[in-house]
Amino acid sequence: MSMKKSTTPFRPGPEADFLVIGSGIAGLRAAIELAQYGRVLIVTKGSRLESNSIYAQGGVAVALNAEDDVNLHFSDTIRAGHQLGREDAARVLVEEGPTRIQELITWGTQFDKVGGKFAFTKEGAHSRNRVLRARGDATGNEMIRVLLERARQHPDIQWFDRHFTKDLLVVDGRCRGAVAVSEATGDVKLLPAAAVILTTGGAGQIYGRTTNTGNATGDGMAMAYRAGVVLEDMEFVQFHPTALYLPSSPPFLLSEAMRGEGGVLRNRKGAMFMARYHPAVEMAPRDIVARAIWSEMAASRSRHVYLDVTHLGKGFITKRFPTIYRTCLRFDIDITEEWIPVSPSAHYFMGGLKAGINGETTLPGLFAAGEVACNGVHGANRLASNSLLEGLVFGYRAAQAAMSLPPVPKRAQLKSLAARVAAEPVGALEDSEKLRNSLRRLMWTKVGLVRTGDSLIQALTQLSRWDPQIQASLQTRSDLEVRNMIQVARCVTEAALWRENSLGTHYREDFPSDQGAAWKTHSQIRLDAALRPSPKTRRRAG
Repeated sequence: MSMKKSTTPFRPGPEADFLVIGSGIAGLRAAIELAQYGRVLIVTKGSRLESNSIYAQGGVAVALNAEDDVNLHFSDTIRAGHQLGREDAARVLVEEGPTRIQELITWGTQFDKVGGKFAFTKEGAHSRNRVLRARGDATGNEMIRVLLERARQHPDIQWFDRHFTKDLLVVDGRCRGAVAVSEATGDVKLLPAAAVILTTGGAGQIYGRTTNTGNATGDGMAMAYRAGVVLEDMEFVQFHPTALYLPSSPPFLLSEAMRGEGGVLRNRKGAMFMARYHPAVEMAPRDIVARAIWSEMAASRSRHVYLDVTHLGKGFITKRFPTIYRTCLRFDIDITEEWIPVSPSAHYFMGGLKAGINGETTLPGLFAAGEVACNGVHGANRLASNSLLEGLVFGYRAAQAAMSLPPVPKRAQLKSLAARVAAEPVGALEDSEKLRNSLRRLMWTKVGLVRTGDSLIQALTQLSRWDPQIQASLQTRSDLEVRNMIQVARCVTEAALWRENSLGTHYREDFPSDQGAAWKTHSQIRLDAALRPSPKTRRRAG
């Protein structure tokens, strides 16, 4: 670790009433709403187009089909979440979802139709065909296209691209803005605001295999954690069962809709196996399918199983899954003729900033929506295709709640704070890339799909060893991301060690029953020692 006195100039950032950090579905919907009430600044690291939302393939679940209703969507959501979901949040999601989707359609979103009617499809754990899609398997891309266009046209929305939000500004117990670092110059920018809405997405990059973009490094979770915000349910990380497995390429998501349309899973010997694990076979909940694949891989000492869609016919496959077909072809796999090698990959965080149904967090002035938030809608396991809807519904609600907050603090009030930020000695990690890779390997092997008390304790021991390296005031995007990843990884590991039962996506081999002590309790973690989950016992469940 090298340390030097900061010569980085502090510069005031653009003036705004509201700060939105992140440019996925939740952030864009929040910004569009807030712009009716004041000036909005959208801060995004890298490009505004690099969000998980834009790559979402499968679709968006919404009860608009004549054969469907919101009560069925509600009960499917609660059931998929293993009864740990919060009913008020799930009710808001399913009841307000249709309005938000109809609004998107009015704004120009082109969802796929058959014979002039919307083409609803079915995914795992849904009791009805309720998943809307766009361009076959480019749903997130189409929704982002429309929201971006609308945000670009609004005179009161300003963009602050290629700025890494380093930390939240907390003044007298209230969030009053953020500190950002220019990725180009390293300048520190102070961004005061009446309210901050965090929509920074998840943290899939803490795992060696993930379907997430490189941006998903848990930045919002980590900066909120450092500001004393309560994080909840961090042990619940969803692993998508089917990501393309090729040793030389990053995992590429193969939508659950492929199984919804009749695709089957086969083990290394070519045998179908899901009937041995669940009566719904390929359409079982994601956590069950992912662990079934994991078991088959372990039994055959293989690094993958196969997804077979060859029987669906070339014409159907190329029309229904054009992006997946073209991508696999680039890797020399023709999915119309060959089985696709697949294995599970980290996909979605149910946990995040503890948030109410209006996006409010435990820090006044700070709101959260989308994957960074934990409003309880997903419980212990997210129902397929509920995430895009969640971003829309709760991005809108967070904006509605944020608009009534006190005005932006005067710059003079923040001057001393700014001086302190600019004067901090700047450190640098010796080899951030090596540290990042070591962390991802550790989390994949010790805190992955199947966990034990021993593996979690080993992970915590290693994470503690890295802690001193990330205490300095780091300045580059790469270093800051690694710091955030290590802090989020620690929260996940501590919560997983505390939950001595198996529930939803959290599976403890040493506590396989779902009925552990206080199983319906949500794990909560905060930076100070007063609220940190710690295991009650170390004994093995009998």
